[in-house]
Amino acid sequence: MIRAFAVTLLAAGLAAQEPDLPQGLGKPEPKLPSGLDQQQKPDEPALPSGLGEKPADDGDDTGDDGESWAGRLGITGFLDVRVGTRTQRDPHERDFSIAEARLRLEHERAFDSFVVRLSGDLVADTLARTWRPDLESGEGFLDLREANVQTTPWPWMDVKLGRQVLTWGTGDLVFLNDMFPKDWVSFLSGRDDEYLKAPSDALRVGLFSDLANLEVVATPRFDPDRYLRGDRLSYYDPALGRRAGRDSVQDPIVPDEWGDDAELHLRLSKNVAGLELDGYGYVGRWKSPAGVDPMTGRGTFPRLSVWGASVRTQVAGGVANAEFAYYDSRQDRDGDDPTIQNSQVRGLIGFERDLPEVADALTLGLQYYVEAMLDHGDYLATLPGGMPARDELRHVVTARVTKLLMEQRLRLSLFGFVSPSDHDAYLRPSASYTIDDSWTATIGANVFVGEDPHTFFGQFERNSSVFAAVRMSF
Repeated sequence: MIRAFAVTLLAAGLAAQEPDLPQGLGKPEPKLPSGLDQQQKPDEPALPSGLGEKPADDGDDTGDDGESWAGRLGITGFLDVRVGTRTQRDPHERDFSIAEARLRLEHERAFDSFVVRLSGDLVADTLARTWRPDLESGEGFLDLREANVQTTPWPWMDVKLGRQVLTWGTGDLVFLNDMFPKDWVSFLSGRDDEYLKAPSDALRVGLFSDLANLEVVATPRFDPDRYLRGDRLSYYDPALGRRAGRDSVQDPIVPDEWGDDAELHLRLSKNVAGLELDGYGYVGRWKSPAGVDPMTGRGTFPRLSVWGASVRTQVAGGVANAEFAYYDSRQDRDGDDPTIQNSQVRGLIGFERDLPEVADALTLGLQYYVEAMLDHGDYLATLPGGMPARDELRHVVTARVTKLLMEQRLRLSLFGFVSPSDHDAYLRPSASYTIDDSWTATIGANVFVGEDPHTFFGQFERNSSVFAAVRMSF
């Protein structure tokens, strides 16, 4: 039936890191959540004049003022090298889960009335199918992250046009109203958390007033997730009735007509008595394959609208949030088409707080997420015989524990998803050590467990892996 059954589920869970505290009036654009923003290290201070100087012809890459070649060109970035391996054999995938080097180059230049920003990765990926760049999937030797121009024509308006990374919502690695593209391959393979957010080719307009702030993002053509295809991570294939991977690589039908397949994102925000209130709207398509073409058997991206709201505020020394979303599957509103995902209702509540009474620099975050399939009876009535059925309600509890040690140079983190309804779980432990202003070393793991091979996290059990990374920032 639907090869993409596994990857469509990912649109329900896994979301952005915790957003900042309520935004003030006139702030043109929300900051990316913690872990998804692009961290930059300050340049090392130059030595006093006369100390450490070298002759001009000795091959040193700094100028007379001690500034590096990158600094003289206005370039920042990092070199990230990481390798990972599965902890058990997967007959459908290679033993290595990741083996690559990424050179990030970033440049921003301000002119009289606008700012231009460029950011991209030069990639040496030993597991890549091809080195030819594909800007949609991020494959190849070039992954373009940002290429945009931003301007503020009036104090009450901000405009950004081009490739950009966008994020909305209040969840921590749980997305409800954020319908911007995600990179699930990066997230489950062991890349840095910032790569969970894939770039969008869009026009963003922010309008600010005392009444409320309105953000409109228009994408002229459909921007899908960087979804699981089976070439790097195995998944449960309902058509085969088993786990599959490189033996059953997906080739869905991706809509790409300019205008006809455009997407529209809306967010209306207002701060009221310490409450950050947001309303959301989205008109487009399911971001990962959520249907199947009956003629070819290939995955499809049916039309979808999402309407929701969120609230966030300070409570009991921490930050509490709640979020709601209604997923209107416009091509299957009756829920009786077995080839298209049913409509859904999704809800989330969360709380995060520092725990100085337990230990210094210790933070705990908890969330409860529920997903309800509408017209579940019609779904069961049309489900082909022998295919595992999804529950009407899916529950997930998440916990994030973070501890800083050794003058905050060592960061220990554990993020866990546990589903009481699916009887499965996903754990993300990691340890990161800042060696100096330039160098950081990280080790981590992706651990999947489950009773059944077809559940949300259980299907990825053979993708459990460990990884190590070294990053040099400049």
